[in-house]
Formats: sequence, C-alpha cells, structure tokens
Amino acid sequence: MDKIEVEGIRLFGYHGCMDEESKIGTEYQAAVTVWGHLSQAAHSDNLNDTLDYVTINRIVAKEVNQRAKLIEVVAQRILNALFSEMPPVQKAKVKLTKMYPPINGDVERVSVVLKRKR
Repeated sequence: MDKIEVEGIRLFGYHGCMDEESKIGTEYQAAVTVWGHLSQAAHSDNLNDTLDYVTINRIVAKEVNQRAKLIEVVAQRILNALFSEMPPVQKAKVKLTKMYPPINGDVERVSVVLKRKR
C-alpha cells in the first residue's frame, strides 16, 4: 500500500480544559499520513486518481477550527473526516501537536498520535 504524508501544517486553535485557552488560543501543528493505492495516479497523472493533499489540509484546518477540550477529540474528528470525505483512504495517522501548552514547567509541545484503519 502506498502513502502520502502532509507534514508541518501550522494552525491556531482554542482547545483545552482551562477557560483561558478558549479565549487566547495557541499554535498547533499537524502531520497526516494516509495510505491507499496510488498506482493509478502514478500512471494517469490525474488529480482525481490520488489522495489529494489539498483536501487533507482543508480537513485538518476545518476540524482544528472547532473547539474541544482535548486534542484527542480533534485528532479523532480529523480521522473521521478523512475516511468520510476520502473513500480511497484505507488507513490514516494523525499527529496533532499543541505548542507551548499552559502546564507547570517549560514545555515546548505536547502531541497525540492516532492511527486507524478503515
């Protein structure tokens, strides 16, 4: 099975359990890997035959724009949308990273990684 990786998607969101996080927000980064069959696209040179990374980026932006307390929820919504809107996707992995989380300590980022099969 073939894969497409979209890495370094930079976003701004308002996720977190603290009320302040819903007001001030913070930076997020996402990386998405989708698996499917790309041999048709490799021969046809036709966008309709591949797993379109523009669609992947749009899905990530849309889901990060909807507030949740946990980034696990956001990552799962991204996975759900990938499978729903991109039927050729057989497997997907989402890494969602919250930059500079408001926790006690000097922490640059926290991430959640979810991987699912259709």
